[in-house]
Amino acid sequence: MAKIKHNNFMDSIDEVISNAKQQGVIHLYADGNKFNGRKIAINNKELYHFGTTGYLGLEQDIRLKDAASKAIYDYGTQFPLSKTYISHPLYATLEEKLFAMYKQPIIVTKNSTLGHMAVIPTVVRDEDAVILDHQVHWSVQSAVQSLKTRGVPVEMIRHNNLDMLESKIKELSNKSNKIWYMADGVYSMFGDFAPIAELINLSKKYPQLHLYIDDVHGMSWRGKHGTGFVASNFQSLPENILLFTTLSKSFGASGAVLVCPNKKIHQYIKNFGGPLTFSAQLEPASVAAAIASADIHLSNEIYLLQNHLQERIQYFNKLLSNTNLPLVDENDSPVFYIGTGMPASGYNFVKRLLNEGFYVNLGLFPAVPVKNTGVRITIARHNQKEDMKKLVEAMKYHFPLALQDTQTSLHRVSKLFKLKVNGQVTPNHNKSNLYLTYQTNINTIDKKFWNKYMGTNNICDWEGIQFLQESFSHNDAMEHSWNFHFYIVFDHKNVPIVITFFTTAIWKDDMLAPLSVSQKMEEKRLVDKYYATQKVTAMGSLFSEGAHQYTNVNHPEWQQAWREILLHLEVTAKKEGSKITALRDFKKTDSYLNSFLIEQGFIKIQMPEACITPQLTWKNKTEYIGSLSKRSAKHYRKDIKPYEDKVIVNLKQSLTHTTLLQCYQLYKNVKNRNLAINTFTYPFEVFNNMNKSAQWEFILLYSKIKSNKEAEAPIGVMFCYKNRDEIYVPSLVGLDYSHLEKYQTYRQLLYQAILTATAQNFKSIDFGISANFEKKKLGATIIPMHAYIQAEDNFALERLETMR
Repeated sequence: MAKIKHNNFMDSIDEVISNAKQQGVIHLYADGNKFNGRKIAINNKELYHFGTTGYLGLEQDIRLKDAASKAIYDYGTQFPLSKTYISHPLYATLEEKLFAMYKQPIIVTKNSTLGHMAVIPTVVRDEDAVILDHQVHWSVQSAVQSLKTRGVPVEMIRHNNLDMLESKIKELSNKSNKIWYMADGVYSMFGDFAPIAELINLSKKYPQLHLYIDDVHGMSWRGKHGTGFVASNFQSLPENILLFTTLSKSFGASGAVLVCPNKKIHQYIKNFGGPLTFSAQLEPASVAAAIASADIHLSNEIYLLQNHLQERIQYFNKLLSNTNLPLVDENDSPVFYIGTGMPASGYNFVKRLLNEGFYVNLGLFPAVPVKNTGVRITIARHNQKEDMKKLVEAMKYHFPLALQDTQTSLHRVSKLFKLKVNGQVTPNHNKSNLYLTYQTNINTIDKKFWNKYMGTNNICDWEGIQFLQESFSHNDAMEHSWNFHFYIVFDHKNVPIVITFFTTAIWKDDMLAPLSVSQKMEEKRLVDKYYATQKVTAMGSLFSEGAHQYTNVNHPEWQQAWREILLHLEVTAKKEGSKITALRDFKKTDSYLNSFLIEQGFIKIQMPEACITPQLTWKNKTEYIGSLSKRSAKHYRKDIKPYEDKVIVNLKQSLTHTTLLQCYQLYKNVKNRNLAINTFTYPFEVFNNMNKSAQWEFILLYSKIKSNKEAEAPIGVMFCYKNRDEIYVPSLVGLDYSHLEKYQTYRQLLYQAILTATAQNFKSIDFGISANFEKKKLGATIIPMHAYIQAEDNFALERLETMR
């Protein structure tokens, strides 16, 4: 099994967050000596505060403050002991009041994240299954990870997709006892709701279905006694629901609450709930503040506060309705999301609002899809109507300017969020002196021109691309029928600035996922060949590797040239039905593109490392062996030299049909064992075209032990491309695994590829990806590679994470 390095999802997140931090829109520090809720100071500038989640403003209520300060003087700053042994005196009062609010058994936790970590592994048993809404809060998804080590099936569905949920329930019903669907009540970014009524109907249809709902953003501003959005849908919570809500945010204090209608489960969690058992309990001040807030919730005053907030929410909705601002979801929640599309537009818009005196939150990947960056605005009782009016006026003025600065448009943003455009479409007025050409066939592009700029890598010279188009066009199987897209951007002097090509093809979602993920996926593909696959429009192709673009970074308009391509590519991908766009195979030296592409809505991922021998400085076998390091020379003496005399090496420019079929089977042997790079198996037609091409040749290994060598089947084959720029490319390998150890076949093929390239005076060897340890031992250089991807949503990425 070939070994490769897989992408770490957290590294991708870090790149996006770091870029936003550099832009000065996140990881900020508030200053000032006091808060009043209405305003907040940042960098010594007072701003209207439209980023709080304290929707009712209770965190500034004098009764909560007095209760908290008194508790500190009465009981100290903390009660440093686990609740398993003893709770401090205020806990019992708080629990009584929360029970009075919900009329159901409750458990108080330090916060909702620790609560999920405690409850989920406790209530979900080994015979159960979990289905996650793909927008459920990260704290829930993180807590679920521990279940997988116990073998609990974890699936994910698209956001609020009830058809997909029902399909998963049917799929799991015969294998599982309880099926837990985990979702948010009110989603923290777009402010939309879980379809509670439909979920209850579904649970009646499928009694195995249990609901685990995080409603921290629905707390206090909705429901009887402020018990939240989810609870407001019931007279009394049914026993198949576990509800998590908060004592923070709108409640004004600190901590979280699990509402557990099932008394047996409630006692089970309370007896031993992981972090609930051994972590510190809430501080006396937090509990006292929560008691004071609970008193308000149990009085009629809570409805007055809710009404005050609803008036502001309705007023803000009305203000927005008279604008063209792209509000993603209009409802009566206090969370509003104005889409900007690309991160660059979001950065620009947020900074403009900060300069105008308004603090808002940036909605950013991974909380939202990278192309769904936007501004989250929260409305609280602290916000006055005149403040809201000023904010909307500022947004009306600055939003089109932010789009213009970042060379996008309202029409484009609306399409990204699948919204109707209110009013007239604002055109993009950015002028460019650049000229973009778009072709779909390499034969329409001058061979000398292409090879001058693009012919120095892998099989990406003109002849190599022609081979790809002939091999992967108009095939019966859709995974082998690719569409090609060639982009060249010239300046007004006809100087090329950017040259690249893309293909649209069917990718497996797990193409670069860890082996364990692909094994699970392939089990499902035994029934459904195209399970978890989708069209991807990607730079280069699924056959080629390495640099698939030329950029003249010394040209002052190289960024604008890339913008032209990305805008056209967005339209192309839409026409093709691609939901993912990928720019791939960049080296560290290509770092000039990093910030630019992240701001254009791409996320950086690690690709498998490439392996090259950049300069063949030797002239023959003896000089090559002499050039090896001490360790590599030892490897040669131990693992290669003893086996040289056991094989016969044949270099062929073409093969008989019988031999070609044998070699194709050897290729399939390797492909079927190598899920580390999980693509579809190439069709025989590709190898038939190799056999016809002067650019391809075949290194075949035969056992010396056998007689009549030419008639016998080869035990190994290397399919090699001869790039016009004197680059030798051992592109694919085929092996008979029954002879692998006896003849060290793979190592022999690598070694013979080096000798063949040397004999033919090639300047370098491009060994490509995978099995780099073996290639390094023969003197090759390993080069880290990365790519940039842009997806319509995070579903495919997050589903793969749940399968790790």
